[in-house]
Amino acid sequence: MSGLKRRTFLKTVAGTLALGVADKNRLLSPCAAENSPPNIIYLMADDLGYGDLGCYGQKLLLTPHIDQLAAEGIRFTDCYAGGVVCAPSRSVLMTGLHTGHTRVRDNFAQVGGVPPQGRVPLEPEDITVAEVLKQAGYITGITGKWGLGEPDTTGVPSRQGFDEWFGYLNQRNAHSYYPPYLWRNEEKLLLEGNQDGRRGQYSHDMFDEWELDFIRRNKDRAFFLYGSWTIPHARFEVPSLEPFADRDWPEEAIAYAAMVARMDRYVGRIMALLKELDIDDNTIVFFCSDNGAANRRDGLFDSAGPFRERKGSVYEGGIRVPMIVRWPGKVPEGTTSHAPWYFADILPTFARLAGAAPPEGIDGISVMPTILGGQQPGLRERFLYWESPSRDILHQAVRWGDWKAVRFGLDSRLELYDLAKDVGEQNDIAQHNPEAVKTIEDFLKTARFDSPNWPTKKQRATT
Repeated sequence: MSGLKRRTFLKTVAGTLALGVADKNRLLSPCAAENSPPNIIYLMADDLGYGDLGCYGQKLLLTPHIDQLAAEGIRFTDCYAGGVVCAPSRSVLMTGLHTGHTRVRDNFAQVGGVPPQGRVPLEPEDITVAEVLKQAGYITGITGKWGLGEPDTTGVPSRQGFDEWFGYLNQRNAHSYYPPYLWRNEEKLLLEGNQDGRRGQYSHDMFDEWELDFIRRNKDRAFFLYGSWTIPHARFEVPSLEPFADRDWPEEAIAYAAMVARMDRYVGRIMALLKELDIDDNTIVFFCSDNGAANRRDGLFDSAGPFRERKGSVYEGGIRVPMIVRWPGKVPEGTTSHAPWYFADILPTFARLAGAAPPEGIDGISVMPTILGGQQPGLRERFLYWESPSRDILHQAVRWGDWKAVRFGLDSRLELYDLAKDVGEQNDIAQHNPEAVKTIEDFLKTARFDSPNWPTKKQRATT
């Protein structure tokens, strides 16, 4: 990594370990790989529900290109986002640390953060997946929504391992699909077509062109492309409502459907270009959503599927997401996996793809054996953890095998559900399974440490 910064980074629940440049180079140095590492494309929708894709049972929305990805790859039924809302989910994805350890644990800090909104940026000591891949020789690019660093902070993409960056830094600015400006690396790019209230430049059409150009320019070397789209996040703006304009649906639902269809076309254009450039076989493509559906739309799209609640919740409807992986000749075609994994696993998985060593002390593990269709001992037996601060109440969730535990407050009673029988989390069976409750409560004692931006000590004193 050119100009590698001296930093410290999180290693264990107990605290941090200072590393010098030589130590960090050792941790991030490429390992010997049997074959040339593949290109990696990670495409992530924003607020897309588990049930919004045809390959996950959707009947009304049109997603033929994404469905084709699933037909040519592996579809995961039990994959989870990093967090319940945008910023923490992305922080987990970038750092391999779950929300009890990662830097950014909510969209806005309770204490500190960058004024006026209290956004928390990644710090120099936070090691991102982009840095790991860059050290392994990849060219790294991102477009869409970042959400992990305000302008001129240590958290902007160009200071966190990305060679090229085009999009929104701030979630609030990302709510407009006709923004007055976007960021290109660290330069604010004014969009003339969107000045004075005009709607001449649709951000995601621009992102689509940028992604295609990035692929073309880097077709002869290993690249990592992170398409962190804001579609179909509200507000519901789209250049055309076709082919849904005449549907007898609520106006917002029509716009939502058109946005999902447009996003699906972006996926199709990327896949067509990979074939045109003859790099399809050496490119692994991931597609997912950043958290659960923002709007369930029960009785119409049923965006949250069979799950309880929606975005913002630690119940399944807030964190279980679609995940599709395609890699011709490597990932078995047309398969479905029920293996549970989450965004914290992305960094070590990508490190393994690149032949690199991930940072020590992260929460995720490589799930490449599972992605390649093999057995992975211990995968179901480990604990997956989420937390979400809400004023002075910490919301927590754990998945352990088929057990799902939820609690609201560090000293509160644990709810327990058997996802194998009750995927909708309707029947709390904690009182009938005291051993499972105790095992999970013991795990929770060391699952996290306090964040200075989201402290919980006040909660302990008042619960």
